[in-house]
Amino acid sequence: MTDVGRWVRLIRTIPDYPAPGVLFRDLTPVWADPEAFCQAQAGLAERSFAFEFDAVAAIEARGFIFAAPLALARRVPFVPLRRPGKLPSETWRVDYRLEYGEASLEMHQDAIRPGTRVLIVDDILATGGTSLAAGELVAKAGGRVAGYLFLAELAGLGGRERLKGRRVESLVTLG
Repeated sequence: MTDVGRWVRLIRTIPDYPAPGVLFRDLTPVWADPEAFCQAQAGLAERSFAFEFDAVAAIEARGFIFAAPLALARRVPFVPLRRPGKLPSETWRVDYRLEYGEASLEMHQDAIRPGTRVLIVDDILATGGTSLAAGELVAKAGGRVAGYLFLAELAGLGGRERLKGRRVESLVTLG
């Protein structure tokens, strides 16, 4: 198993961002340290073998940073899940609630074929709302969620419970 110590120690906690009461986990120090970033990415690649999947979908924007290299390493398509208005072709859209507001995700309607097993990758699992929305997009296209893979999950926010019935893997749990 890949050593998680170095990259975990680099994650910064920013209070009251993007809204009062939210503790934001800043990964930019991890990305600024090539060895730590490489360890984090290697850990995700290693953990991905717990799933059977035909494509990797990721949530804009931090999920892209981890999912695109994973898709390349596993030789499967990468499917971007974007904020509204960012994709040029026909899209599926899902609206959802965040702990501090509302948001939407879109995916090209031709991004996956019916029956495709899709691994959804993101940086951090918090309350699970964005991850559920990602799963809804996959289902709208006729795909099947193979599971969810996260760099880290935040303890006590209920994200894993909201995704129950699906396989959920994360490299670490942060308090």
